[in-house]
Amino acid sequence: MTITRRALLAAPALLPLAAKAQSGWPERPVRIIVPFPPGQAADIFTRLVADQLSQRWPQRVVVENRGGGAGAPALEAGARAAPDGYTLIAGTSGTLGVNPSVLQRLPYDAERDFAPISNVVMVPLLMIAHPSFPAQTIQELAAMVRARPGEINIASAGPATSQHLAIELLQLRTGLRFNIVHYRGSGPGISDLVAGNVPLMMDSVASALPQIQGGRARALAVAQPRRVPQLPDLPTLGETLFPGYEAAGWTGLVAPAATPPEIVQRISADVRAILGERAMQDRILAMGAIADPGTPEEFSAFVRSEIAKWREVAQAANVRLDG
Repeated sequence: MTITRRALLAAPALLPLAAKAQSGWPERPVRIIVPFPPGQAADIFTRLVADQLSQRWPQRVVVENRGGGAGAPALEAGARAAPDGYTLIAGTSGTLGVNPSVLQRLPYDAERDFAPISNVVMVPLLMIAHPSFPAQTIQELAAMVRARPGEINIASAGPATSQHLAIELLQLRTGLRFNIVHYRGSGPGISDLVAGNVPLMMDSVASALPQIQGGRARALAVAQPRRVPQLPDLPTLGETLFPGYEAAGWTGLVAPAATPPEIVQRISADVRAILGERAMQDRILAMGAIADPGTPEEFSAFVRSEIAKWREVAQAANVRLDG
């Protein structure tokens, strides 16, 4: 990029104004763009944090929902917003981790267009079965699938969702072959499982927990290397089928790429403080998720690792959302 003499002359004059704006931040409400409709997990957990930030800051934090297009239009709007700390974006496992590998015409760069702030929550996934399903353990299920490759149906929340790619990752790592049945979201899929129309599903703990507790679904294994507090006796896929296996949904916060580092650090510190409170952690656990605060550097490394993991899976399974 060529820097013109005019830009060099103008820059010093702008620096005092920029410094003044940053020192007084926030002087007006801060918005967080959520790339999904109200009521979805990313929206619910972002609003929890937004409410707490509103109590800490002298200005309100408002949530703006922009659903549709696998979250791409909302992320594009966030990437193009002024990098002044007044627009934040809820980045998720789908919009930041998966979309770069499944959308051929993605209107943003998940790594270069955003300044990571902190992850907010991890939403563990798990394998569930209808209560009448004959396999009582994940090992028994694996034996059934190996004996009947591609015949046993398993529901997902839709193509290229974290639930779908978790199944593809399991197939890639273990050689198991299911017949994946896609639904338009977790709700329709788990309704069909409860009704006995589909025997298995990969779903989130947040969505499946009420069905498990009510005896309408049976949990087989968590898609994590470690057990989850909500179901401490449930084994993991990592300890039973493939060591290190991990697949989860997640929601974090990012800002436009050129947002001043001091503002990013302040937001991150406040988010980490909020998520470090026991009352907030317990509230998130009760909703089927796990608080997962981190520094901007930690969240940046996590996002990069997620992009690499799901790129391998998407390429191996030929998962695409367009073209």
